[in-house]
Amino acid sequence: MGRVTVRRPVLRLREGAAQRRPDTLAAEEPMEIRVGGRPLTVTMRTPGDDFDLAAGFLASEGAVRHAADIAAIRYCAGASADGGNTYNVVDVSLAPGVPAPDASLERAFYTTSSCGLCGKASLDAVRTTVTWPVAEDPLRLTPELLAALPERLRAAQRVFDATGGLHAAGLFSSAGELLCLREDVGRHNAVDKVVGHGLRAGLLPWRGTVLVVSGRASFELVQKTVMAGIPALAAVSAPSSLAVDLAEDNGLTLVGFLRGASMNVYAGTHRLTALTA
Repeated sequence: MGRVTVRRPVLRLREGAAQRRPDTLAAEEPMEIRVGGRPLTVTMRTPGDDFDLAAGFLASEGAVRHAADIAAIRYCAGASADGGNTYNVVDVSLAPGVPAPDASLERAFYTTSSCGLCGKASLDAVRTTVTWPVAEDPLRLTPELLAALPERLRAAQRVFDATGGLHAAGLFSSAGELLCLREDVGRHNAVDKVVGHGLRAGLLPWRGTVLVVSGRASFELVQKTVMAGIPALAAVSAPSSLAVDLAEDNGLTLVGFLRGASMNVYAGTHRLTALTA
């Protein structure tokens, strides 16, 4: 709601000279997600695209699968002590017949990029809740196309230019066209915002696309990618071991250390064409 960036005073030191000046920072505020008025989770995020964030979180957790599963999303008035609207509490109303999220999703702490379960239980949980399997998606990618995507993602990061402090997630077509971009202080939130946009617009599953993220590829980001029916995930940094396991288990193409013409393909190598090795 207009708080994507904030200004703060800073003492800037350059070559022995000191100067006081204002600096632009990426905003970070908590957002509580409620379902039917019941608190579900709190995440630290950059304000903006909050409804996409809420919808994407629920889709990533398998609580909703289609746009019609959500009847409405609104900010909760009366969230502050004086009865005002902080725009930091979002309530999702599910459509009639859509079951409430499992109680195991409720988190009394804020979510981070490392939240969630770990190990074989997580792999099994994702396998049994995937709505749109990606293993048979016919997407094909060339190394040249992949190499061009991080720069295209970076060029579209308007808030990053002002702050230098945001992660980005960008969805690209097989031809390299940017379909959706979201920025956030949390890499997982940026992905949820992309997924939520797709869900609310009725675009899921996002067949024949590749999701590019500005940081590392954690288990959670692979999970969100698979749950959205996206067949490929590319990260400019490293994946975790569990992320690779989950990608292999679900037929997802996972690329890490995507920097210029250099990259590591950890899973789903069959989707890359024109390979010499």
